[in-house]
Amino acid sequence: MNPLILITNDDSVSAKGLQVLIEAVREYGDIVVMSTELNASGKSHALTTNQPLRVRKVRTEKGLEIYACNGTPVDCVKLAEAFFCDRRPSLVLSGINHGSNASINVIYSGTMGAVVEAAINGMPAVGFSLLNHDVDADFSGCIPFIKTIVEEVLKNGLPERISLNVNIPNLPYNKIKGIRVCRESKAYWADSYEKRTDPNGKDYYWLTGNFVCTDKEEDTDIWALDNGYVSVVPTQADYTALDNLETMKNIFK
Repeated sequence: MNPLILITNDDSVSAKGLQVLIEAVREYGDIVVMSTELNASGKSHALTTNQPLRVRKVRTEKGLEIYACNGTPVDCVKLAEAFFCDRRPSLVLSGINHGSNASINVIYSGTMGAVVEAAINGMPAVGFSLLNHDVDADFSGCIPFIKTIVEEVLKNGLPERISLNVNIPNLPYNKIKGIRVCRESKAYWADSYEKRTDPNGKDYYWLTGNFVCTDKEEDTDIWALDNGYVSVVPTQADYTALDNLETMKNIFK
């Protein structure tokens, strides 16, 4: 029996990145797609708890079923596995996201929320992002790297509860130097809100901000991307600050 690959994203079922990912991995098994009906960027690990979840069948053909859900990316993973997969997925993929999910972006990302949820539930999972926010971005440079990573994960699996956060520079394939496994860089968003006035004279507020990265080490995802490499960061849901555990125990003993 062919492997079953479950695919989701947070840019909506109509996003170009999703369509490219589907076509890139069709040769590797049967595919079930459960995508967000609308854009759900920034939803992180959110679940829908205050309204019914509804699913719309988009398309079915041999070896491929595509559905859209009105929930979050995490909803999509949980719902698809429970009701729309005839067997446990061998692999869960999310993306290809339009825009970076490197560094601190991982904690805000709906793309990666879905991947981490899959890993928590024992399924190998990979999130793919291209550093280009354009709705008509050119994803052609991504495809060979996606195939390589998917082949390796299907062959070798991943450690328990570990997923992969893969970011790809916005470069032609022949300009990308290769793949680097690295750590998440230490960075943050210096957020601010602009106060604006709508045509009716009512005030509203719009999130703006700047990405700030002072981590210049060469073992980080930001360094890899800035220098033309695909970054691969092993990611987990455990937020425990292990390096500080003993210190805290001594303080609160």
